[in-house]
Amino acid sequence: MSGTYTCAVGPSGARPAPGGARRLAALVGPDAVPPPLLMLLGMVSTQVGAAIATGLFRTVSPGGTTALRLGFGALVLVAVVRPTLRLGPRAAGLVAAFGVAMAGMNLAFYTALQRVPLGVAVTIAFTGPLLVSVAASRRARDVGWVLLAGLGVALLAGLLGPGGGAGPLDGTALAWCGLVALGWAGYVVFGKAVSTRLGGSRGLALGMVVGAVCVLPFGVAGSGAALFDPWTLTLGLGVALLSSVLPYSAEMAALRRMPARVFAVLLSLEPAVAALVGLTLLHETLGWPQLLGIGCVVAASLGALTARSGRSERSG
Repeated sequence: MSGTYTCAVGPSGARPAPGGARRLAALVGPDAVPPPLLMLLGMVSTQVGAAIATGLFRTVSPGGTTALRLGFGALVLVAVVRPTLRLGPRAAGLVAAFGVAMAGMNLAFYTALQRVPLGVAVTIAFTGPLLVSVAASRRARDVGWVLLAGLGVALLAGLLGPGGGAGPLDGTALAWCGLVALGWAGYVVFGKAVSTRLGGSRGLALGMVVGAVCVLPFGVAGSGAALFDPWTLTLGLGVALLSSVLPYSAEMAALRRMPARVFAVLLSLEPAVAALVGLTLLHETLGWPQLLGIGCVVAASLGALTARSGRSERSG
């Protein structure tokens, strides 16, 4: 899952700490790279990391996969950002909530990936931050975006029309996807609060440490000694770099040089990128109702997020 949706939801108020953001941005190369290309590379990196993570399911559980991703991601981010631990009670509580949301979101995501195609899982999960984006709105147009996203989910679940190549989702698979959306919504809410209070880089590093600690018991219980196999650890490090560190760095570098509205437009393409990566790397074919469902969610996200970012830019 992408690591920077908090900045898209709160473009006028959530900016990373300058020092940590610069060090993270340095991981992806010079400023000569066009910001839209950085965004696309970040999204592709996230989804390729998810595709690689499915290879871990042969030896470790979803809990083990989550523990490896968050554990290695936390180690890298702490080494790069070097966050201080001086936190007040309120800030510590926000970091704890952010970490728990991150752990739950990723644990549910990898569990869902055992049952549904990558593009379907990411698209349904995308409705979580979309709902957060329009929750406080009283505009009828935003209600329309929610209804359009709901239509997309119904198409993806196979409730409308034939399921196509992937088949309709069963109740368990749909429930796990729903938990991913719920976790992603919590990640957005608490992540924005943490980013505003501590800075995006520091908050993400500390939150990922909390998430790694929370999910470690699930990883050990579900995977045992296999969690510490050298090849498994190598794949886990690759997943952490591709799914967490590099996308965050790329998107932070892009955010410094593009309007929030453009960022939101590009971010809305993530479900489509996930479906393309699933087809290319995992050979996951989707039927026309599911492709139409992805299109509905992308369109709803595009409409809602660009409207919100436009209002934030005018008010800021």
